[in-house]
Amino acid sequence: MLLTLLFVMVFALIAFGVPVAIALAGSSAVFILLDGNVPGLVVAHRMINGVDSFPLLAVPFFILAGNLMNTAGITERIFDFAKALIGWLPGGLGHVNIGASVIFAGMSGAAVADAGGLGAIEIKAMRDAKYDAGFAVGITAASSTIGPIIPPSLPMVIYGVVAGASIGQLFAAGFIPGLLMAVALMAMVAFYAHRYKYPRDQAFRMSILGTAFTRAFLSLLTPVIIVGGILSGAFTPTEAAIAACAWALFLGLFVYRTLTVRRFLKVSLDTIETTSVVLFIVAAASIFAWILTSNRVPEHFAALILSVSDNPIVILLLINAILLVVGCFMETVAAITILVPVLLPIAVSVGVDPVHFGVILVLNLMIGLLTPPVGMVLYVLSRVAKVPFERCVTATLPFLVPLFVVLMLVTFFPIFTMWLPTLLYR
Repeated sequence: MLLTLLFVMVFALIAFGVPVAIALAGSSAVFILLDGNVPGLVVAHRMINGVDSFPLLAVPFFILAGNLMNTAGITERIFDFAKALIGWLPGGLGHVNIGASVIFAGMSGAAVADAGGLGAIEIKAMRDAKYDAGFAVGITAASSTIGPIIPPSLPMVIYGVVAGASIGQLFAAGFIPGLLMAVALMAMVAFYAHRYKYPRDQAFRMSILGTAFTRAFLSLLTPVIIVGGILSGAFTPTEAAIAACAWALFLGLFVYRTLTVRRFLKVSLDTIETTSVVLFIVAAASIFAWILTSNRVPEHFAALILSVSDNPIVILLLINAILLVVGCFMETVAAITILVPVLLPIAVSVGVDPVHFGVILVLNLMIGLLTPPVGMVLYVLSRVAKVPFERCVTATLPFLVPLFVVLMLVTFFPIFTMWLPTLLYR
């Protein structure tokens, strides 16, 4: 009865617009008070333990690195390089949009950072080139979801902490799925370009590519430093995040000289605000997840799911359906910390590796960023592009098709996720 009340309270509070962290922590506190078998101080202890983790230090540093890159003009140089590299294809700026997101994914690891920083540049360029505003918003929204799949990835850091999985292996597992997403979206852009006669942005010239590459060279070293450092063993993910911040500061302050003291203070305050929200959600979700675990909810839920079928294909389809629905209503970090203790044991019981499941989980939740009512990426792009939210939703819907195709490939063909981690770590 109390568990039912707990779930009703959480979803009711979220439905009424109460911040997710407060809904989770408040409902958990009420449950403990009504239960009477656990000291109230446990709430504080569990919340503190939830964020007392060395890998979580990567979160504020990757957020800071993404903000610094957007402010220091690094994203603009990346966009110009991608434009020179693939802008000659039909529907050129659509392909450029995807290519720039792939490169930026190796720096920030956050879809919202991609949409808010790089997205503003991409949408303006596409509008200036007379592309349909809906197409510009749709491809920008879809391509931003590549950010948390290709390493580094903030959601995968959170998943690794909650699931006790290797963050290095999770990062390696995201490489091929992220590239698959890029290829699938580029195929969609090619279809649109053929149907609506979208132009090539410019003719391919080695001189232009060389100039753009030279201008962006130091910026392009950022993913090399981050990903190369992690995969080579030179950095832990947390240390790589610190190295990314140091490199972005070096470029902004001494090379490009675009980062003033005023801008740096603003970036720091934005980072503190975002980090506080993320870690508050992690802390609140930790006590909620502890209540579920101590009351054996994961075991009962696993028994319920497995009673439907013991076929791995059916189980994975059910898990995907659950994740897609939850992604429509719940913020990514909260969804990870709540769902992992419940769904991971089910996935493992049908032979899914925790690293493979981490990629499936994150990809599902990234698709959730493109679906109402939460759809954080859509809200960001609605503000950036000055397009009504409803039009952002309808414009993005066609681009969900290639993302669903990749989701099914990743779910049922583990080689796409597990080949690289096995090669590098096992």
